[in-house]
Amino acid sequence: MRRWMKILAGVAAVLLLVLLAVALLVNANTFRPVLESRLTQALGRQVTLGSLHFSPFTGSLNADSVRIADDPAFGPEPLLTARSLKIGVNMAPLIFHRKLEVRSFRAIDPRINLVQNAQGTWNFSTLGHSSGQQPANTGSGMSGVSVGQIAVSNGTVTVTSVPAVGPARVYSNVNISVQNFSATSTFPFSVKATMPGDGTVSLDGTAGPINAQDTASTAFQAQLQVRNLNPVTAGFLSSSAGFGMVVDANAKARSNGAAVNSQGTLILHQLLLTRSGRPIPQPVNLTYSVTQQLKGGAGTVPSAELKVGDTAIHMDGQYRLAEAANAGSPASGDASSANPWINMNASGQNLSIDQLQSLLVAAGVKLPNGSVLRGGTLTLALNATGPVDALVITGPVEIDNSQLAGFDLGSKISGLAALGGIKTGSVTDIQQLKFNLRSAGGAISTDNIYARMPAVGQATGSGAVSPAGALDYQLVVRVTTAQGIGQAGVSLLSKLNAAAGSNAKNFAANGVPMRITGTASNPVITADVSGLLRRNGVNILGNTKKANPAGLLRGLFGGK
Repeated sequence: MRRWMKILAGVAAVLLLVLLAVALLVNANTFRPVLESRLTQALGRQVTLGSLHFSPFTGSLNADSVRIADDPAFGPEPLLTARSLKIGVNMAPLIFHRKLEVRSFRAIDPRINLVQNAQGTWNFSTLGHSSGQQPANTGSGMSGVSVGQIAVSNGTVTVTSVPAVGPARVYSNVNISVQNFSATSTFPFSVKATMPGDGTVSLDGTAGPINAQDTASTAFQAQLQVRNLNPVTAGFLSSSAGFGMVVDANAKARSNGAAVNSQGTLILHQLLLTRSGRPIPQPVNLTYSVTQQLKGGAGTVPSAELKVGDTAIHMDGQYRLAEAANAGSPASGDASSANPWINMNASGQNLSIDQLQSLLVAAGVKLPNGSVLRGGTLTLALNATGPVDALVITGPVEIDNSQLAGFDLGSKISGLAALGGIKTGSVTDIQQLKFNLRSAGGAISTDNIYARMPAVGQATGSGAVSPAGALDYQLVVRVTTAQGIGQAGVSLLSKLNAAAGSNAKNFAANGVPMRITGTASNPVITADVSGLLRRNGVNILGNTKKANPAGLLRGLFGGK
């Protein structure tokens, strides 16, 4: 046994001496012009390598640095620079025949610059083309390239646009692995990266063959996983948009070279829909189907579903990514926003208000005096159009059979003693409330308001909420029950109408003008006395022989 151990140790020592001798005898830099020429020809970009060193222990040539020039149409900055490049080679042909056969490439700590122009073309689209120009009918310079492995370790990718639209997006700790690469067949790939804000993304799938006319249009299919992504921190949305969320995603994507079709599920944590809202504490699920055009940035959403608990809001529409803003949106023609442009529809029938309560908070819906809607259903059909930081939202909204808990409507009405008998307590029942909504630039207007509440009767009108939150609503309240006007009101209004032969209910049914001011959190509801006189002056003052006008008016307005 000792004899064999000595023999093996001797063989190992001889091999070690051989490898050291090879390392000393092989001048790696003699292969640098050949490597630079081959890589330049394959990529269609000037490739410059630093000093080469041969490592017989790993079977590789190690370049101190590497630089790959960009398409001149995108500027002077390089497409890629790296601290070092490990080039795996076949040992025997290199040592005995001085023949260079490359097995793999691994770029260490590279910096990669990806740029998209206003037409949607990427700076890597012309990889493989001579001098970075698209050939008319010629193949790619990569058509004959076949490599066992191509890898990127600990890379940094910067994504920008020309002209610039928004800040650059920077992705760190990027690791890319491509196995059995061939430009003329499919090959597996894997991409993992860290997003700004500590989000992570991974993409695993297959791609190829390489599109000879446009590398960026190469077909692929992949599985996408995203964890802890903040779209604002990552640069996909401007903070001015007012949106906020942290996203986990599982999706499938398939590209035919012209468009990407994707289906998947997003889990939205801490969802915030407007600057005036509050984040939703529980996660919200969004399932979607999207078709994204690779050129122009336009996309369509055939179907999507936002689900809160068991309640789902259905969506569909169109969008345009921020990078394509210089090309203009389909509707506006000109968009300079650093945010995506959308034209989306959202609809739902008889949605549970209880389950949507948190979504209303995230959307900045403020109810008076900290009250909440309890029970009932919500029906809506809204359209949102424009850049996401300046959306115009329009459409009808309806609430049925709900309660405004924590708000005493009767105690808020002032200016007309006849309505002082309204008693709602801490809960105001809402049989029906519907209106047409328009929200733009922080201002909200509601037209064609119709409300039916047992404590009051029916109300119609319109109004607006200013960007500062000030209310300005003009309503006509038709009191249709004795509960609505109270017994004191019945007596007073009966006296007022004695001359006209009317009764209290008929008088009240003519409508009492009311104005709502203050804020949504603290509304001020005032009976419009001048409006009441204009509408009912004849009834109130028409027969002075049977009534004392001054006394009646004092009673009407709460005087003595």
